[in-house]
Amino acid sequence: MKPIALQASLINILGNTALFVLKIIAGLLSGSIALVSDAMNSLNDIAAAFATYVCMKVSAKSADEEHPFGHARAEPIAGIIIAILAGILGFEMIRESIGRFIIPRETTIGLFALSVPIITIITKLLMARFFKRAGEEANSPALAATALDSMMDVIVSFAALIGIIGVRLGYPALDPVAGIVISLWIILTGYKIGTENIDYLMGRAPGAEITELIKKEAEKVEGVQGSNTLRAHYVGSLIHVEIHIEVEGRMKTHDSHEICEEVRRTLISIPQVNEAFIHIDPV
Repeated sequence: MKPIALQASLINILGNTALFVLKIIAGLLSGSIALVSDAMNSLNDIAAAFATYVCMKVSAKSADEEHPFGHARAEPIAGIIIAILAGILGFEMIRESIGRFIIPRETTIGLFALSVPIITIITKLLMARFFKRAGEEANSPALAATALDSMMDVIVSFAALIGIIGVRLGYPALDPVAGIVISLWIILTGYKIGTENIDYLMGRAPGAEITELIKKEAEKVEGVQGSNTLRAHYVGSLIHVEIHIEVEGRMKTHDSHEICEEVRRTLISIPQVNEAFIHIDPV
């Protein structure tokens, strides 16, 4: 695991734990279902952060006899765990919010309750920016999912803020409405993260930008006259490439093999590429 990934994972755990404590205290003291829902969202984030950390540790292990291409598929598993937890939590909080319409409860919003969503919004904006940068540097889909989740948390906390402001202004129904909105957003976020990481596990092809980069880098190698067939797919968070390169037909086998090895070294030096399989086409 890269140092930046480890640092990001620890910040994610500690930051969400601190926010959960603030939210649950404010929610219980005020009786706001919106704040309690937001606290449960942070609890989900804590569980997801631990899952991400464990899966990233597994993903960083070197290849072995049983896993000849490494353990890169472990990271998307963390994303799927996040998605499942989000779905369960979202449906549970919808149930609780609807219950507040049927049996209203007294809600008292003070300055502390009002300040917690504001603190959360600022904190999560900073965390999302950091996780996005860390995910790009470490080429980690788990951290990319965490960055997206942090941005979603900003919207969730804003909804909670609207709900408790509504209560303070004399519109108590806004609190359970905010709770439902937050819950639906949690479910939607889980769905997006889940589908993206399922694609990683199913061997989705990378985007055109990366594919074009692979092709250009292969054709830069001296002795390569061109390329034709190029297939690439994700193995976990990293890419496996199969490419056919064209070389002079009268070239000695030894020389064409050297070109082949140089192309492979060039391609696996691309951060997103884990392995490259080169086929020689004499022309």
